[in-house]
Order: sequence, then C-alpha cells, then structure tokens
Amino acid sequence: MKYTRMGATGTQVSRICMGCMTFGNRDWVPWVLGAEDAGPHFEKAIELGINFFDTANIYSKGISEEITGKWLRKLLPNREEYVLATKVFFPMSEHRNDGGLSRKHIIAQCDASLARLGVDYIDLYQIHRWDPDTPLEESLEALDSLVRSGKVRYLGASSMAGWQFAKALFVAGVNGWHQFVTMQNHYNLIYREEEREMIPLCNDQGVGLLPWSPLARGFLAGTWKKDGGRETPRAKSDAFAEKMYGDGSDWDVLDALLAVAKERGESPARVALAWLLTVPAVTAPIIGATKIEHLEDLCKGVDIELSGDEIAALEAPYQPKEILGHQQPGARD
Repeated sequence: MKYTRMGATGTQVSRICMGCMTFGNRDWVPWVLGAEDAGPHFEKAIELGINFFDTANIYSKGISEEITGKWLRKLLPNREEYVLATKVFFPMSEHRNDGGLSRKHIIAQCDASLARLGVDYIDLYQIHRWDPDTPLEESLEALDSLVRSGKVRYLGASSMAGWQFAKALFVAGVNGWHQFVTMQNHYNLIYREEEREMIPLCNDQGVGLLPWSPLARGFLAGTWKKDGGRETPRAKSDAFAEKMYGDGSDWDVLDALLAVAKERGESPARVALAWLLTVPAVTAPIIGATKIEHLEDLCKGVDIELSGDEIAALEAPYQPKEILGHQQPGARD
C-alpha cells in the first residue's frame, strides 16, 4: 500500500479508502453484508495496509457505523492507527428536524455517530450534501464548534457545485472557522464533469479528493453487459446505478478500458483505479467491495503506473454529461 497526506493536512492515509456502505442491514438495500460477514473484509483491508475507512449515518440508518466501529475497535485497538470518516445530512427519521445541516441536526448526529462508532472522536466529519434550506453560516459555525470541542479532527464535504464549495470555503475563511479539507465527489472514467470546476478549485485550495463510485458501481469492473445482463448481486439490484450509467459513450469508454487492461495483463478495475490516482488532487478513491478478492485485486491498482499514451486512450472516448450525483439549481431531476 502507498500513503499520502489527506489533502493539505498532515494526516497520512492509504491511497485506497475502504467504503463501508457495503456493511449494514439488507432491509436497507439487498446487497449489503451483515456484521459477521463484514469482519473478514476489515481483517483483509488492514492486512493490505488500508488505514482509511469511510461510512455515513444514513448507511443502513446507522448500522453501518455500528459495524464499522465494532470491527475497527476489535482489530485496531490503538485509535491512532486508523483514520475514520462519516457523514451527516440525510434524514434519519420522519421527524421534521432529523435531517439537513441545521445546528440542531449536526450536533445531535455527531453525538449519535460517536456513540454508534464507539469512539471518542471522528477524524473526518463530512456534510453529505449541500443544504439549501439552512443558512450556510449556521452549518459552518456548527461544524467548527465540533472541531473546537475535540469531537472532530477535520471537516469534509461531498457532492455539490463548484460555486457552492467555493462559497463555503470563503465564508469559513473570513469567519476564522475550520475549513473543509476534503471533497468526496462523484468522479470516474465515465463521469468526468468534475474536471470543469470542482477539481481545479480543489487543486487551487489544497483540498483532497475522495472520489465515490470510482468504478461506476461495477460498470468499469466489467460486471455490466450490453444486453442488460449483470454479474453481481449489487449490479442486479442497484436501481440508482441504472439511472447513472450505461449510455452509448459509457460503453465506448469501457471498450477503451478493456483494451488497455488486456494489453497490460491487468483487470479493468485495477486500471480504472490507477487512472484516478493519476489525477493530482485525488487523495484516495473510496472502494466498497462485497467480495474479499475484489478488495485484494483493487489494492494492486495502487502500484500501476500508466503511460501518457494509455491515459490518452482511456480519456479519448469520453462525452460530456448532465450533472449526476447531486442537483444544481435549474438541473433536471
């Protein structure tokens, strides 16, 4: 495993972040793994050198946090050995104030996440989405108070427009509040709209990227077929993915990926990951795996060094897309 700084901070993280949405309750989504099945995945991740783990309060409505905390406490009793990230925003119940980025919800959910994870502090606390219904100053001041209280070490954001993130960095800066050090955004070989504004902004401001869906929910691993066939339980039941991927140009990118992978004797998933790691702002793509062998396979992608010609071949078929993964004002649902 290789390591790098988390954005411009002094904290060192593995070049792969283990995504823990995979672990939880099948009543939430049918492809997740329960607590006992999750254990070997954490064991293997630690054996492979992964020290960075990402979850969210909304994943299986808190059960993912419980499972993640359980196994990390058991396998890595020294809290300083790992970097733990979670998120806040989505509604946790039907109650009117149990969602969004109000001070009330942020503080309550941070305390709830700490209890579910069974830890004294969260290394990276991220806002899962932009909240148009709460004053930005209220959200940022609440997040700053969590850092100053010692409950949180760093702040991160996820999935928003470039102008929104720039505004958040500016408002926090002028008020002397702790700023976001990471951006968890939707970015992979078949969705590269982040290259227009978000990635240049993050490069300029020293913000580390933690791309989610780096393999396009299995599409770039070759688990989708043009005839509609799907090879994995997640690919067969992931309705969200069907709305995101699979148009004509996506298949052209996949064909280019398969060609480069075949020429190198590598799996397409490893090559897709290696491509992401060539992007200067990328700290660690977030990998969620339901099979241990997939996790092992992907970790090998950290050591692949693509040539300029290979990178050009992978990028050439891309066609611009509408915004996917978050909404912007005026965007269609």
